[in-house]
Amino acid sequence: MALVKVENLTKTYGEVHAVAGVSFEIREGEIFGLLGPNGAGKTTTIHVLCTYTEPTGGNVTVAGCSVTAEAETVKRAIGVVPQEIALYADLNAVENMRFFGRVYDVPEARLRQRIGELLQLVGLTEHAHKRVEHYSGGMKRRLNLAVGLLSEPRFLMLDEPTVGVDPQSRNAIFENIQALNRQGLTVLYTTHYMEEAQLLCDRVAIMDEGRIIALDTPQNLVQTLGTGLIRIGVKDGVSEEMLARLRALPRVHAVTRHDDSLAFETVDAQRALLDIIALFNEMDTPMTSLHILEPNLESVFIQLTGKQLRD
Repeated sequence: MALVKVENLTKTYGEVHAVAGVSFEIREGEIFGLLGPNGAGKTTTIHVLCTYTEPTGGNVTVAGCSVTAEAETVKRAIGVVPQEIALYADLNAVENMRFFGRVYDVPEARLRQRIGELLQLVGLTEHAHKRVEHYSGGMKRRLNLAVGLLSEPRFLMLDEPTVGVDPQSRNAIFENIQALNRQGLTVLYTTHYMEEAQLLCDRVAIMDEGRIIALDTPQNLVQTLGTGLIRIGVKDGVSEEMLARLRALPRVHAVTRHDDSLAFETVDAQRALLDIIALFNEMDTPMTSLHILEPNLESVFIQLTGKQLRD
């Protein structure tokens, strides 16, 4: 059953088409990843789902309610954890949560209970009365998550929740998200870290230039679209003859030439590399660097968009 439905969503700003006819559903109880390079339309799509921005066209519902016609009802069903830390540095954790709980109209008795539960969930009980200005980046991220859960949402949107955090806090956030999801919480997750999406998400949608260009489980995307990637640095470039011979190698799908490097898409990166090295040796061409990326969600993303996620 779909908790979120996005049908032919468009959003324009003057001549700019930030979102151009996007459609997808998020099933109740799943973790859904939304990935794309900067400017792909992810943030605009999230702002529409949050009721922050009205769409130019299309229909968007959350829990059966229109984000435009029934915005107040939608707000009560959602929680949002923004990329920017949304906390008051001169207040402690409890004071921050009391403030936001009242903004969300959480009843006082339930608010006291939720504050205790959520501080324990995110591992901040011992730091409950420490001012946020003295928190580490990871602690702030975990408190940001707790605030987003105060209203007991059915649908939680997490925008880059692990940016700038230490590995311990990142693992804690992963565990929190997975535990909440097991309890039935539906999650929309955006990240620049492809390994996070591959680890956490049941399905992912890849956006580029305002459109969704792929949507499936990470496993299916890797199986159907993933290729091994090899990047080789070359000091003085390569000749047209050598480039033609590299492209003719049996395990090489494509070769892209840049100023000081070559990028190979391969069927089997490890075996293809042996053929490539042999040809480099035969042509007496030195390598200045070598990087191998086996088929995974990142290689799928690069193949589809031609971009690194942080481009």
